[in-house]
Amino acid sequence: MSVIPSDFDATEWQNIEPFMRELKERKLSCSSCLEKFIHDRSSLGEFISEARARIYIKMTCYVDDKEVQKSWMDFVENIEPKLSEYSDILNRRIIEHPSVGDLPEKYSVMLHGLKTDIDIFREENIPLRTQDTKLVTEYNEICGVQTVQFDGEEKTFSMMAIYLENTDRTVREAAYRAIDERRMQDAERISEIYDELIQIRHQTALNSGFEGFQQYMFAAMHRFDYTIQDCLKFHDSIEAICQPLRHQNDEKRRTTLGLDSLRPWDLSVDILSRPPLAPFNEVNEMVEGCSNIFHSMSDELGCLFDELDANDCLDLESRKGKAPGGYQYYLQKSRLPFIFMNAAGTQRNVETMIHEAGHAFHSFFSGHLELMHERDAPIEFAEVASMSMELMTHPQWEEFYNPEEANRARRDHLEGIISFLPWMATIDSFQHWIYANPGHTREERISKWLEIGERFGAKIDFEGFEESRIVSWQRQGHLFGVPFYYVEYGIAQLGALQMWQFHRRDESDALCRYKAGLSLGYTKGLTDLFDASGLKFSFEQEHLENLINEVNTALDELPA
Repeated sequence: MSVIPSDFDATEWQNIEPFMRELKERKLSCSSCLEKFIHDRSSLGEFISEARARIYIKMTCYVDDKEVQKSWMDFVENIEPKLSEYSDILNRRIIEHPSVGDLPEKYSVMLHGLKTDIDIFREENIPLRTQDTKLVTEYNEICGVQTVQFDGEEKTFSMMAIYLENTDRTVREAAYRAIDERRMQDAERISEIYDELIQIRHQTALNSGFEGFQQYMFAAMHRFDYTIQDCLKFHDSIEAICQPLRHQNDEKRRTTLGLDSLRPWDLSVDILSRPPLAPFNEVNEMVEGCSNIFHSMSDELGCLFDELDANDCLDLESRKGKAPGGYQYYLQKSRLPFIFMNAAGTQRNVETMIHEAGHAFHSFFSGHLELMHERDAPIEFAEVASMSMELMTHPQWEEFYNPEEANRARRDHLEGIISFLPWMATIDSFQHWIYANPGHTREERISKWLEIGERFGAKIDFEGFEESRIVSWQRQGHLFGVPFYYVEYGIAQLGALQMWQFHRRDESDALCRYKAGLSLGYTKGLTDLFDASGLKFSFEQEHLENLINEVNTALDELPA
């Protein structure tokens, strides 16, 4: 293949096609030729992946910019369909080659994935995927422009979070009502989008020979180490272990606050009526503080984090016209991670920054690997990188607080893990039901959502908010943009809690384990990656109970 110029523009198909055609037509006579083919394909893929990443990043940063959105949709409609066709052709060239069995063991993980991709690929699914992406983009656009007038200013929902921590209950209620009213203005269109997505995704699965989208996505996401039944078992374990503790914490909150019942605006305020934690005022203060945290853990982590700011790889502040949420996106050609989030001065923002930095460390640690697929670790382990970092930075949180405030932040974070796992089970359970019953009615969906809420939810009085409660699933963007991507957070939390157990006993040892696993990228399967860091991969109730017991022990060690 001709050398790809350093200024290669992979946003135009006319530039990409000659290289794709050469790979398609290249003569492959031996395993060495096949290896060269794999490496050349990866080199081209780096340019294309980074081009897509930069367009996607810009699209999420400026959802109200029509030209930016047009560039994204041009890529989705005019390049991605052609890439899908060529991807299947090139996959088959590798898997069907007589010398594929002679390739070194290092390619085994990649080959397993390619075989699955070939099995599920259908040309008729390409336009369905384009429709899917267009609908998800519309959802992001709707959410990105949602603001409220509050406290005399126009504010994003991220900016409103601080008001939900206000010790004045009337302020909290007013903030909640303002957000709720604004969300409900778009609720019907968002439900319509989801209705359409469900049918598109179900048809995609049928086209590929699957019973439903559950089975299709487990194959598409290369979930080779666990099954649908394992996920359902995980839900049961969470219900048995976490829900009783979650209800205890909620009851403690209700009685300490002196309330007859918890209302939706009572969940974020400090139960001792202390003012909201205020770790920073400006985004640059958060960045500087996190840099100090990572440098205090190790110079290596600190220097890697500093590279993000030095290379303009951060877009962190909340603003109108920016998509909600946060993510890390690896720029494959530049070998740099980019972090996107919506910071508004809260402790949760600090946790998000540390979380995404954990993903960035994963990208840096696996960046030495030569092939693009080797650097693309399974999501379940990628989230271990981020969630472990949240927990392992606990000793350094005085960077943002005095000791009393730092202990309060640690307590909130640990208690948040106990309540998060049931929420994860809520979303995952909901998705499994949705796609197992693609012909369901809106009424059946409402009934199921409320039923799951009774199983995994908090004891909250929603009187007066019945209409918004039945569509409260809409705020979980994963349901739209990355279907079935949510149980990974639960699986990773189990890994992260184990990494934290190591860290509580020997910080240096834990950081070595952390780097050892992350440096492998995707050169090993998921279970082997857990093993490489000394982590157990299990959904058993006993395993979860052991980890949650350690959380309770740590909570007992903290002042109230």
